[in-house]
Amino acid sequence: MLTVHTLADWRAQLAAAPAAPIFVPTMGNLHDGHLALIRRARELSGDSGAPVVASIFVNRLQFGPNEDFDTYPRTLQRDQELLASAGCDILFAPSEAELYPQPQTYKVVPPTELADILEGAFRPGFFTGVCTVVHKLFNIIQPQAAVFGKKDYQQLMVIRNMVQQMALPIAIHGGETLRADDGLALSSRNGYLSADERAEAVQLQAALRRVREQVLAARQAGVATVEALHGFEQGATQALDARGWRTDYVLVRRQRDLLVPDAAELNAAEPLVILAASKLGRTRLIDNLEV
Repeated sequence: MLTVHTLADWRAQLAAAPAAPIFVPTMGNLHDGHLALIRRARELSGDSGAPVVASIFVNRLQFGPNEDFDTYPRTLQRDQELLASAGCDILFAPSEAELYPQPQTYKVVPPTELADILEGAFRPGFFTGVCTVVHKLFNIIQPQAAVFGKKDYQQLMVIRNMVQQMALPIAIHGGETLRADDGLALSSRNGYLSADERAEAVQLQAALRRVREQVLAARQAGVATVEALHGFEQGATQALDARGWRTDYVLVRRQRDLLVPDAAELNAAEPLVILAASKLGRTRLIDNLEV
């Protein structure tokens, strides 16, 4: 695997590539979930000769003033070894000065109806930071396709909509969430958990499963209402908080736009997703479960 750090070196590699790359953007501190995305990219490349390209860049623009930008783990050497073992061809790992040689005053601002709900409501400006860096990386890498994890469900939707509205010639693929044997979604931030917190962390997925069971039972009985939905959501939030969590949200939304389903949709076959974000100790965990 080749590692490049500058735009000039990357452009030389791009000019020599037999086909447009398959791209997996990351912030590093990689785990098996990231490697599954690399393997998916390898499958998409097939025999086309398209290189599988990953990026590692900790993007300041998507961190709030009280978030963990300065302490976010930087583990480049280990990440390089993992990427190589998963079938990555080229790693683009620019410095902040290389990617943002001057203050990034031009930004990509997603629509408020999608970007200011759920994660966006608790992390103002987060999706503007994500869209800006992803759009810039797309301009640099010029991929034919990119792979993003479904664990960051709202982010995947924001990126898909951005690509569609900007008419970017890039196919966006969602990779399924990879989980530990006990059900915890793999995340770079899981490393912040103490041993006791790691044992407790599985309760977030358990809460989502309980809400899913409640929604399915209400649907089967034909009694699913918006009021009942709120009760399921509040019950899950209260159950987590009673265990010492500090929950930002547990919400059931439509998969297609992350808006609240109405009663007709709840009792029909409308695809839903349950999304949650909650703090355990110092660590904020997110997860989701489709219905």
